[in-house]
Amino acid sequence: MKRSKINAALKSMEAFIKEYKFALPPFCAFTPEEWAEKGHEYDEIRDNMLGWDITDYGLGDFQKIGFSLITIRNGNLAMKDKYSKTYAEKLLFLSDGQCSPMHFHWSKMEDIINRGGSDILIRVYNATEDEDLDRINDVTVHLDGRKTTVPAGTQLRLKPGESITIYPYMYHDFTTEAGKGPVLLGEVSQCNDDNTDNRFYEKMGRFPAIEEDEPAYRLLCNEYPEAK
Repeated sequence: MKRSKINAALKSMEAFIKEYKFALPPFCAFTPEEWAEKGHEYDEIRDNMLGWDITDYGLGDFQKIGFSLITIRNGNLAMKDKYSKTYAEKLLFLSDGQCSPMHFHWSKMEDIINRGGSDILIRVYNATEDEDLDRINDVTVHLDGRKTTVPAGTQLRLKPGESITIYPYMYHDFTTEAGKGPVLLGEVSQCNDDNTDNRFYEKMGRFPAIEEDEPAYRLLCNEYPEAK
């Protein structure tokens, strides 16, 4: 993925967040030059991968299949003695007509909340024992405290303010409707580990390889330099 596309995606998400008056933590505004000077007092950000996360899943078609995210807070299951938080929070942004692919998490339970913009469509399946899509059995979902059951493969529509709880081993994807505009989502979850807890239905990467065609506007959460 070209750095220029990453920079453009960052700026687009920043502008949309500002439009909805969500104030970001200070570290989201650090420049690469500022990160080069940061010491160990910022290790929580480095170790827990807080900050910006732009991905095309290695597929090379970001406008069609991609996601822009910010991890605002997070614990660390591999470093529990140092970081005792059991929870995480993210902001997620999908542009007009963009989707994020089908996947589940082995460990993480999460609430996905539509914070503003267009509707978000979320398709759900249970996972089979061999981690395939269960195309037969109904899926039990919780929508803003309401428990209901829907057929496998149902695409649920969340309007601004509405939410869904995603349980481990529940396959799900995210889609916006072309022509309806972008959407800003919130995620409140258990600890997040994007290196080990994503099971994509189709084989793909989580973080993009980057082609440096211009200077970085912001560093991504897996790019921070070591502390001075």
